[in-house]
Amino acid sequence: MENDTVSVLEIERKAIANSRLIGTPAQVLGEGQVRVSVDRFALTANNITYAVFGDMLAYWEFFPTEAPFGRVPAMAWATITESANSDIAVGSRYYGWFPMATETVITATATRDGFRDDGPHRQPHAPIYRAYVDTKNDPMYDDAPDGEDRHTLLRGLFLTGFLAEEFFADSGGGVASGEAPYFGASQVTVLSASSKTAIGFAQRSKERGIVKVIGLTSAGNVEFVKGLGFYDAVLSYDETDQLDASVPSVSIDMAGNPTVLGAVHSQLGDQLAYSMTVGRSHHDAPNPIAEDAATLAGPTPKMFFAPTEVGRRQKEWGREDYAQRCADAMTKFAEGSRSWLTIDHRMGVDAMAQAWADVHDGNVAPNVGVVVVPNG
Repeated sequence: MENDTVSVLEIERKAIANSRLIGTPAQVLGEGQVRVSVDRFALTANNITYAVFGDMLAYWEFFPTEAPFGRVPAMAWATITESANSDIAVGSRYYGWFPMATETVITATATRDGFRDDGPHRQPHAPIYRAYVDTKNDPMYDDAPDGEDRHTLLRGLFLTGFLAEEFFADSGGGVASGEAPYFGASQVTVLSASSKTAIGFAQRSKERGIVKVIGLTSAGNVEFVKGLGFYDAVLSYDETDQLDASVPSVSIDMAGNPTVLGAVHSQLGDQLAYSMTVGRSHHDAPNPIAEDAATLAGPTPKMFFAPTEVGRRQKEWGREDYAQRCADAMTKFAEGSRSWLTIDHRMGVDAMAQAWADVHDGNVAPNVGVVVVPNG
């Protein structure tokens, strides 16, 4: 064992603004297990969403610990430092879901691309959440000096946006049976337009060119969102009355704020053909699906669960084609992000809690991405 103590950031499940940094004894490896040192992980509004939905979507069970605290998963790069698995070599590096910690131990089974977490607590989770990709087999790997930073920040978020846009483009599979793309809409309204998932969605939708892409964001982020070039129009949250209610529309909501979503539904009414909910960047707002759906004008919002869509696309396109499409799209998006996204490195274990607080409290600008280097 490299270290006798592992530093871990834990979040209070029912009061996610509260975090604590704890030290735990390093675990002795059992047969088939590997020890990984977490090299760098992204901390974004998406991680806050994981905590908000920790019980509903079982995010707390990725790396379980005793309540009332939990361990929020993060997209990260990590290196094998000790292995009791003959198929997984010390020194190999992987991309996947890891805890916000200096290291962790995983019960691993080698796969074609890397390995799978086969711990008993992971069995109920979607395959994509249990998969770790070896950098040597990773079609998306970017060996530029800032490549790993940008991928840990953007890959998971972009691919959610990519899949959501593909869902709209074939109307959830309805195009094959004669339905028009985007459920027949001529515009899509994107709530929380400054979020990285939204930016990925908007880039893809703008490139496809089927609908007009309208961004909704806070007043302070309007100029930043306009400058991206992916939105045909940008409105602040208090300008929803300027949405064109005369044309068929769809919406995608990364904000999770029922007041804003309600205003969009009220403005567009029966012209709103589909309402998709993806995340909760407004994490302190009530859940719009659970609490206010019955009072909304237009269709009931539907939660988009990316792992389900991954399975559908892999079956439809084939695994290799799916991987290549994702790699091509992600490479283009990461390259383009160099014009608008600055990396903010947070070094060392003590930086983890402050990074969580800054992202939770909204103190990180949309053109900044926080990357924590816990062993730095």
